[in-house]
Amino acid sequence: MRLLFYVPLLVAVPCSALAEPLNFDDALARAVAEAPALRARALEVDARQSAAISAGQLPDPKLGVGLDNFPVSGPPAFTYSGDSMTMTRVGISQDVPNLAKRHARTGRAQADITEAEAARDADERRVRVATALAWVDLAYAQRRLAAIETAIGKLARLTSASASSVASGSARPAQSLDIQQGVAALEDRRSEVAAEMVRARAILSRWTGDPDPDAVGTVPHFAIDPPKLRAAIDGHPDIGVAAARTRQADADVRLARAQKRPDWGFDVAYQRRAERYGDMISAGVTISLPLFSRRRQDPMIAASAAIAGAALARQEDMRRALAADLEAALADHVAHHEQWMRSRGTLLPLARQKADLETASYSAGRAGLLDVIQAQSMLVDSELQTLDREAMVARDAANIVLTYGGEDHEH
Repeated sequence: MRLLFYVPLLVAVPCSALAEPLNFDDALARAVAEAPALRARALEVDARQSAAISAGQLPDPKLGVGLDNFPVSGPPAFTYSGDSMTMTRVGISQDVPNLAKRHARTGRAQADITEAEAARDADERRVRVATALAWVDLAYAQRRLAAIETAIGKLARLTSASASSVASGSARPAQSLDIQQGVAALEDRRSEVAAEMVRARAILSRWTGDPDPDAVGTVPHFAIDPPKLRAAIDGHPDIGVAAARTRQADADVRLARAQKRPDWGFDVAYQRRAERYGDMISAGVTISLPLFSRRRQDPMIAASAAIAGAALARQEDMRRALAADLEAALADHVAHHEQWMRSRGTLLPLARQKADLETASYSAGRAGLLDVIQAQSMLVDSELQTLDREAMVARDAANIVLTYGGEDHEH
């Protein structure tokens, strides 16, 4: 009946036979190629690069057409040829922002490109980390499920033996319930692991685009080199984003300062009068006069400088936050690794040894069957605990190296 109860949940877990196998490197490569977030970032970079082409260009020229000095009173009123000053006009005018302003706009456009590229790199790293953790979680969930199934089968085989022990009078009836409680606890754990597999597959599917992924191959080993990881902090993509935003703010300061320099422009016009009068050509130059910079340009310069200072402070805050997070992650990894080594090197061998000794004592008639069952239950717990700790260490290592390591990280 219990097996029938678990059938719907296990059916919800994608079957390995139907899933497409993905090893660790293939999963990361597919995520980088398929993740919609990275495609969006690539398009943003293209947009910034395209926009930068026009950043430092002159404004479009203006075509002007008009009728000048047309009389509306006196003897020549409402006649085109009655006054020598009446003329039609067609001309071109061109505004010319000062060179510092155009250079500042070009610099801002280049800073925008750098920021978009840095954001793309940061998102790529986040996608790689999320994919790696999902793959590791799925791989170990598959291992846990297989180990739990084996353990349930091992303990279930002892159920009938425990009933015989009670029937023969060598054990109290209440003691025979221990094995059933152990099997029920493992079935609860199996339900949890089945749900973990579903979650890990869903996350892996999100990044790789594979609707039914399956983790195959060995779990990669990431070498943890704390000095190298600390040295790579300054090259972290998140700091690259913060630095790019600082450059954007600096470009805005230069643009604000360029507003204090005068712009200029020129215009040329051809003017046609009545046939008995000669035609004319006019040309002129205009220059802006930033005479009131104290109330106009200077406040904007001060505001831009303050924003640039804030961006620089945020960049330093990002560096410190990453350094602190790295140290915390390294400390957790050391603790988890020590626990795994303790479990693998001490707790699991002791549990295995106790199970062997109890089995030998039972064979020699010096121990009861329930003692053997209890020792086997402890061995199963130790095996699963060791696997859990190994999974935590593998997850820590992948997260640390892929999050904080440089481009040359190895596994």
